[in-house]
Amino acid sequence: MGNKTVQFAAAGDFLLTARSSDQPGRGLEALSDEIQSLFKSCDLVFANLECTLEGNEKIPTEPRVLTTESQILSLEQSGIDCVSLGNNHAFDCYDQGFIRLREMLSDIGIRSCGAGLNMQEAMEPAIYDIQGIQLAIIGVVDRSSGIYRFAGESNSGVAPLETESVCLQIRELKQMVDHVIISSHWGMERFRIPSPEQMNQARAFADAGASLVLGHHPHVVQGMEMVENVPVVYSLGNFMSSHVYWDSGDNLDWNKFERVGCIFMCEFTKDNVVNIQQIPVYDDGVCIKIDKNGWADKCISKVNRLLASGVTQKTYDHEAFRVNKILPVLSHLSWQGLKKIRPGHFIRAYKKLVP
Repeated sequence: MGNKTVQFAAAGDFLLTARSSDQPGRGLEALSDEIQSLFKSCDLVFANLECTLEGNEKIPTEPRVLTTESQILSLEQSGIDCVSLGNNHAFDCYDQGFIRLREMLSDIGIRSCGAGLNMQEAMEPAIYDIQGIQLAIIGVVDRSSGIYRFAGESNSGVAPLETESVCLQIRELKQMVDHVIISSHWGMERFRIPSPEQMNQARAFADAGASLVLGHHPHVVQGMEMVENVPVVYSLGNFMSSHVYWDSGDNLDWNKFERVGCIFMCEFTKDNVVNIQQIPVYDDGVCIKIDKNGWADKCISKVNRLLASGVTQKTYDHEAFRVNKILPVLSHLSWQGLKKIRPGHFIRAYKKLVP
């Protein structure tokens, strides 16, 4: 019994998007054979499912991330066992879309965490007993992610990332299970580093007894560090980088860096997390593959170095300037972008660069 382990894998954001209910986008047939084999070789595979099914109503804010039944059905043979619905798109079609999605996932044998029809459901962990090793996965969402609705005692929503409450839940679960995994929807989109506050939260989770912290929401990879022997991946990045659509017909595409993802892999023994790996993946818009040309590996190495060099409020403010001021200007410097430039773009660019 002492040699038993649990083979675990986690991937980042699954954007199973559709332009409309009769125009579904890609499903998990986009996985390469190599990734499918990897997932199916594991005892437990976890991901952030960032979408919902359509309902009679949609929230007023855009973009919304809507999927279709055929795309959700594609998860059945993917090797994925559990998903977080604790994200800022789980209720894009209010309760009706969420309930449809959760029921459909249950029908195909995929469990979920991080959201529910009340606070108790949203905070309920997904608990597994594999090879005599007990694991619990908790999904939580930070307010900064632009969440539409947090769960309450009698209303639906996602589980809030309130540090003290999460730490209390970790301590309680550690009385019953061997390992607690925290799935955090946090951080700022396109930032390559976490905030000092996130790093403090990760340390609090480790102090409370968490064995692993996995982040998502920025839609780019961020670094991994060891906190008291606890692996913390601040963002696993986009795993499935499908277009995101607006009602106007416009769509959000992803650049080369944003198409990089990370599969985190490890083994759980009864007492430890061992054999940790970061596997670089790349989604070219057709197929999601393990990176062989070195680009995704280079990106992951870069964000690991940024994290290791130290994150202070000053370095975080510099990253905010890069993302919020510089990148919007650079996005127009491609030939396709230049052809679309109008006088109003110069005015908006000036306002972004000048305080």
